Amino acid sequence: MQPIAQAMQRTIWRSRTPRSIIARMINARVILLAVTFLMSVLWTPYFGQNAKPQASGPEYTSDGQLKLPEQYREWVYLTTGFDMSYSPNAMQMGHHMFDNVFVSPEAYKVFVETGTWPDKTMMVLEGRAAVGKGSINQAGNYQSTEIHGLEVHVKDARFPGQWAFFMFMDGKTAKMIPQTESCYSCHSDHGAVDTTFVQFYPTLLPVAKSKGTLAAAYLKEVAAQK
Repeated sequence: MQPIAQAMQRTIWRSRTPRSIIARMINARVILLAVTFLMSVLWTPYFGQNAKPQASGPEYTSDGQLKLPEQYREWVYLTTGFDMSYSPNAMQMGHHMFDNVFVSPEAYKVFVETGTWPDKTMMVLEGRAAVGKGSINQAGNYQSTEIHGLEVHVKDARFPGQWAFFMFMDGKTAKMIPQTESCYSCHSDHGAVDTTFVQFYPTLLPVAKSKGTLAAAYLKEVAAQK
């Protein structure tokens, strides 16, 4: 029995030689690479269709209406106004309002670098009612969950004067506000930078000052108020 056992041991040992182990490892690696390649071929079309980046530039319908930038709350936050009005004779609404301003991230980056707004800049003014009583709040106001107004300011070379306003009500598209409306002249006459109210954006006003891009009309107003 001993010679037979020794022969069996030599046979088993031969099957476990380094050469056979390396061959098995190579085969396993080839199979793994093949499976990985096959999965990449099968899955790439799926992700290519469903993982498109969200554009933050203006998009229009065939008749020139602006499409609502639905992801605007993922943009750069600039400021919040409370009960602001540019008219001394503004009508009282019977409730308080917050106005939140957001700007497309690409435009924000360019402004920080240059002090000016690039073409295709988009700004969103979001209006929300102020709430005084709720939960543990006993004084002051906080913002409601309901949006009471959504206005988009777009810089696009396609428009006369480059800038245009769009007011969204309940839909996903909005027509351009006619340039005869007072919002255009107000921004043109009083905007600190490129007809925009940078004077109300605390993180960008110092940038405009350092870059020397403040409008002459705005500087004149500031000097007159001193």
